[in-house]
Amino acid sequence: MYFGGRNCWCCGINMFLILCGNVYCDVVDAGCKGLYAIVKMEAWKFLWLSLTLYLVLNVAIAAGPPTCPADVASDCAPDSGEWKGEFFPGIPKIKYEGPKTKNHLAFKWYNADEEILGKKMKDWMRFSVAFWHTFRGTGGDPFGAATKMWPWEDGTNSVAMAKRRMRANFEFLDKLGVEFWCFHDRDIAPDGKTIEESNANLDEVVALAKELQGSKIHPLWGTAQLFVHPRYMHGAATSPELSVYAYAAAQVKKAIEVTHYLGGENYVFWGGREGYQSLLNTDMERELNHLARFMEGAVAYKKKIGFNGTFLIEPKPQEPTKHQYDWDAATAANFLRKYGLIDEFKLNIECNHATLSGHSCHHELETARINGLLGNIDANTGDPQTGWDTDQFLMDIQEATLVMLSVIKNGGLAPGGFNFDAKLRRESTDVEDLFIAHIAGMDTLARGLRNAAKLLEDGSLEELVRKRYSSFDSELGAQIEVMSFLSKLMVYVLFSIFGACRL
Repeated sequence: MYFGGRNCWCCGINMFLILCGNVYCDVVDAGCKGLYAIVKMEAWKFLWLSLTLYLVLNVAIAAGPPTCPADVASDCAPDSGEWKGEFFPGIPKIKYEGPKTKNHLAFKWYNADEEILGKKMKDWMRFSVAFWHTFRGTGGDPFGAATKMWPWEDGTNSVAMAKRRMRANFEFLDKLGVEFWCFHDRDIAPDGKTIEESNANLDEVVALAKELQGSKIHPLWGTAQLFVHPRYMHGAATSPELSVYAYAAAQVKKAIEVTHYLGGENYVFWGGREGYQSLLNTDMERELNHLARFMEGAVAYKKKIGFNGTFLIEPKPQEPTKHQYDWDAATAANFLRKYGLIDEFKLNIECNHATLSGHSCHHELETARINGLLGNIDANTGDPQTGWDTDQFLMDIQEATLVMLSVIKNGGLAPGGFNFDAKLRRESTDVEDLFIAHIAGMDTLARGLRNAAKLLEDGSLEELVRKRYSSFDSELGAQIEVMSFLSKLMVYVLFSIFGACRL
């Protein structure tokens, strides 16, 4: 054998080396001399030492953590789904290394504890990982089947598999350095044959999530998945079938309870199928009234159980329906005002949805902000050459800068934040890509924050806007603006007095 650069005669005890855990002679002669001294021992001492070392080594191996990946094809991945090893072996905790780093598993622009405009970057951002895209995304699209199956998946949607995914989720959050996550009820736990069975499945998985969260991590928001199951083909709160409406109400009730139990700071209503395909067979007014009653019931239940999280509505114009009732921020704001819900909700603006409605993300954020409704942002983007909701990670620094201008003017998003409602591309099948995509998305928004702060500190952009409207700084202009304010105040007072009326 050859050890440390010199020949040793110790080749005669290979089995001893194997039993002792691959002990190697040192580079220096002392290593070989020590080994020679061991061999010269009397036989019983040699056997006693070998046996002792063998037992100690086996105990150490048995007590140590698993070192193989959570692969269902692996010998150390039991069928129970309770495997507790690494789901992302070889991936370190992601750290900030600055713009010059060549490490693709490090942040270039996002430095969590760095202060920008008097607030830490992590407090401006409040980044959150979307469970459904990150751990339930398959790579399928409207024209093709799944292209990816993560190594820990066993092809089932069992409770055991749901628990395995949940463990992967929290390892991912820990290594990425993110303190928030978001979920749909049916994405974290399988649907059952009855609402009772579905709730039992959810309770079992949520109990594990509560344990894994600890005190540092909790949901940015939770929601109910009211669009995948066939029962929701005509919508949930706007379904023409009373039984579907009632089932959806029961599902939302449970989802609010779960979000509250996990310490969630918000709850989102996304009307995936709350709309119509044809007005010829639709009573739009009746459906909108039903939707309002549904929201009123949710608000009442939230207060009953003491859930202090913010309710959010997520606008989207169409897809899968031809027309959805929460088309854009302005439409959603009008709905809330009409039904007297304006003080109970804010908006969750998704950038990809903004472009589908014919707006920029900046436009939708400003519309929500000036109405006092900006609560959360789904950080993604679409492809200008693709017509559907592609949910890509936001990588455009210019767009990120405009987004952060709105966030800064809003004073931040808390208790909301940035949720990465984004997924890997169909062609991306490497587990490492989950980290690379999120790192790039976080860096892009962090760079946008830095740019926006510089623009505001410089003041030239605000001065340009001020000069554009400088004529209204005159006496006449001031009188017009004061009259406008007084008119609004009068309307507000009258509305307060006759609050039972509907606008």
